[in-house]
Amino acid sequence: MLDLRSLRADPDAIREKLARRGDPGVDRLVGDVLEADEERRRLIAEVEALKAERNTASRAIGEAKQRGEDSADRIAAMQGVAARIRTLDAALGDTEGRIRDALLLIPNVPDDRVPPGAEGEGKIIAEWGDPLHTDVPPHWELGAACGRASTHGRALYPGGGAPALDIERGAKIAGSGFPLLVGAGARLSRGLIQFMLDLHTREHEYLEIAPPLLVSRDSMTATGHIPKFEEDAYRTEPDDLFLVPTAEVPLTNLHRDEILDGAELPLAYVAHTPCFRREAGAAGRDTRGLLRVHQFDKVELVRVCRPEDSEAELELLTRHAERVLELLEVPYRRVLLPAGDLGFANAITYDLEIWAPGVDEWLEVSSCSSYTDYQARRGNIRFRPAAGEKPEFVHTLNGSALAIARLLVALLEIGARDGDGIAVPEILHPYVGFERLEPLS
Repeated sequence: MLDLRSLRADPDAIREKLARRGDPGVDRLVGDVLEADEERRRLIAEVEALKAERNTASRAIGEAKQRGEDSADRIAAMQGVAARIRTLDAALGDTEGRIRDALLLIPNVPDDRVPPGAEGEGKIIAEWGDPLHTDVPPHWELGAACGRASTHGRALYPGGGAPALDIERGAKIAGSGFPLLVGAGARLSRGLIQFMLDLHTREHEYLEIAPPLLVSRDSMTATGHIPKFEEDAYRTEPDDLFLVPTAEVPLTNLHRDEILDGAELPLAYVAHTPCFRREAGAAGRDTRGLLRVHQFDKVELVRVCRPEDSEAELELLTRHAERVLELLEVPYRRVLLPAGDLGFANAITYDLEIWAPGVDEWLEVSSCSSYTDYQARRGNIRFRPAAGEKPEFVHTLNGSALAIARLLVALLEIGARDGDGIAVPEILHPYVGFERLEPLS
């Protein structure tokens, strides 16, 4: 969340930066916070004055008792003061709750490097490789027509050849948005995950974590996923737990309510998890095949650093994600998102987009973001710069490296060979045990 002291000190500057996001409701929330903060300070001043009066009266009553004087009137008056203090303390608690509730709904301030603009108006920063513009079928057709011959799948596919992708059976099991990977498709997904985990742990020096797939309300609040986007999450009853929308949530919360040793920073974590998103606000968009699904696998990177290292850490994290695409020989472009397309908690984001010729569009396969101290304030994650120094809030960063579903889209469509199946990137051959997906007819 935003720093209340900074908001109080220069509300116009923060309002101006937040206005770049294009959400008119944010200004009202800022006004609510400032109004409640003014009320809070008034209540604190009144409570402190009454407590000082009570302390003075208590001393006077004690001295009067020593002199044998009757203090009944003074005692009765102080009982009234004590009742007033209790009333004010309750009002103060309510006001502080209003401030926190409003702050939780105010997004992060965009970084000065973020350009103006709305969704689709990002700035292309870099490009790698030559996107293919050949006329190939979309991945849902390719995945259904190609796979590997197998005797083990005869009950499902009597012809003996298991397709890589079975959209219909996935929908039968769980509904639309839950695709089924079969045989070589499942093995290709598993091989991609293993390849990426090996790369990030061995070469990029991340610590691998296998986190819980259910997280608490406090964890989701710390990363900014709720209360703003609770309708997009899968929630369990009666536990009030949430299926992870991304491994960013458990990885960032590893250090919630902790004070870290500044000498140990930066910290770097990687995890593979399935991810679950209802995406209630995206109904009807890109619903074919693997383009927009409710469950998908992802390898996620999270870095925790000192504020002064944040800019360099974002570049490093983004390069780690780009390295995956380069080794897979998948052309991509890095796009700096404009203020109107930033995620709620993000201060700055690079999207990595890959070209999928079969669906004829660029697909976001990774978002690499800095949250500055926004998540750290929500989760109370601090570090001590040096022994004896006052703790400060860390900066948190995260990025997908990479999301599997859309990566599979590109690999199937880029690797399509007319009448000769789908070529698999060479670096994956040891992980999957084959060089191509074969035509099934």
